[in-house]
Amino acid sequence: MPPKNFKKRGTAATDGTSTPQGPSLAEQMSYGHLPRPFKNPEYTKNINRRAKNLKNILGQERERERTERERKKAEDAMELDEEIPTYLSIEAPPSVLPQKHYCDITGLEAPYTDPITGLRYHDKDAYAIIKAMASGLPSASAAKEYLSARGVNSIVK
Repeated sequence: MPPKNFKKRGTAATDGTSTPQGPSLAEQMSYGHLPRPFKNPEYTKNINRRAKNLKNILGQERERERTERERKKAEDAMELDEEIPTYLSIEAPPSVLPQKHYCDITGLEAPYTDPITGLRYHDKDAYAIIKAMASGLPSASAAKEYLSARGVNSIVK
């Protein structure tokens, strides 16, 4: 039950003395009546289409690549030169970068070489060990063993 002296808002008199109401602001700003050119009116959803999981997709891709390779081999359309390395071959030309040298004592990368023994060393601690080897006569044979392990057949003085 409405309260006493309740009057409805927005009701116009039926005698026609008030002006007619225009569209509301929401109706003015609405895009619902405009055509949608990005939607295809002839589109129908394919009911028989099935979603594939990743395993199926990868398997089909591998199969497609395999048949394509077999077709190319059969046609001999593209003859690869055997000297050109590819991702599938492990054969490659030698590197143009300088070869890395490793410490004969620690196995770490060795930027230094001892001029007396010819042993490579990583830091001052490894150099102290090499100096201790070079100071005694029986240790000179230890330096030769390090060099022979590396594959160097030089004469140690």
